[in-house]
Amino acid sequence: MKHISAAVLALCASQAMAQQVVKIGHVGPLSGAIAHLGKDNENGARLAVEELNAKGIKIGGQPVKFELVPEDDAGDPKQGTATAQKLVDSKVNGVVGHLNSGTSIPASKIYSDAGIPQISPSATNPKFTRNGYKTAFRMVADDVHLGGTLGRYAVNTVKGKSIAVIDDRTAYGQGVADEFEKAVKAAGGKVVGREFTNDKASDFMAILTTLKAKKPDVVFFGGMDAVAGPMMRQMKSLGINAKFMGGDGICTGELAKLAGDAMADGQVVCAEAGGVEGQQKKGMEEFSARFKKRFNADVQVYSPYTYDAVNVMVDAMVRAKSSDPAKYLPELAKTNYKGVTGTIAFDAKGDIKNGALTLYTFNAGKRSAIAVVR
Repeated sequence: MKHISAAVLALCASQAMAQQVVKIGHVGPLSGAIAHLGKDNENGARLAVEELNAKGIKIGGQPVKFELVPEDDAGDPKQGTATAQKLVDSKVNGVVGHLNSGTSIPASKIYSDAGIPQISPSATNPKFTRNGYKTAFRMVADDVHLGGTLGRYAVNTVKGKSIAVIDDRTAYGQGVADEFEKAVKAAGGKVVGREFTNDKASDFMAILTTLKAKKPDVVFFGGMDAVAGPMMRQMKSLGINAKFMGGDGICTGELAKLAGDAMADGQVVCAEAGGVEGQQKKGMEEFSARFKKRFNADVQVYSPYTYDAVNVMVDAMVRAKSSDPAKYLPELAKTNYKGVTGTIAFDAKGDIKNGALTLYTFNAGKRSAIAVVR
């Protein structure tokens, strides 16, 4: 009996020291026109998980192994809610995502009902954190800040006299376009036309012909790069020589490829929700180098924010001494974490505090920063 008791004790001890598996879901569009952005986000999360596992993190004194559970929502709200439910059913400990506002907003109710923390690295529509869900957090400034900054910039710096606005009717595209238009009018600018398309469209000749007659010197597009690139090509074919402005959806390394020779140097002015300056630049540069080495790809837009989101979530678990969502959620709300994107803290709604914006343009097909705005 003594031998049996000793064996049982040894087994219990080994089980106690066995690695606990902590599952972190990631959701983004891994198929469709903006799959390159979804993969960029997923890779940021994957790099964070791999580095955390290499560090041998312990939670509550117990060794843990982090597992990334990636899902594809194709940028579609219905698929987004389906993937959210799938992650809930698989009992993930937390979720980083979704990329789009249109998928993040409906998914947030599912996570809230299940009590699972969700950190979106890139959803900018204000509604995402206005539903009162204590589980919803975002890593970047919202469209009120982003669209408003671009609207004022169009009037005060670009000196636009006749400004046209187009949106893709998604939660993100229409939201940022609405905020842009409000800011233009508040700054004394003139909006000469408002048109819309959809996020799957490729033919814009009708709406562009309508706008051409109004002789805009600035065209703002609320939407993603996969639509913006072809739109710029068709603008050139119609002889519309206007500045082309947009939010973070068009502010990607792919835009130059998608627009081709339709993009003139300095023609595009866009804003990315987020931005680093001063001493923070070194951390971002080091992250970009590690990312390039690991995935043989350049950072597109938001992979640094998914990377930080994973680390913020795990930091809350460590402080709570538990990966149980109900136990670490209060610590997540109290986050004060220095990441590669800056110091991360959330307000009562779950919004990032002091969210920055970076304004960019393109020269010789390469994106370059104009300014960081807070």
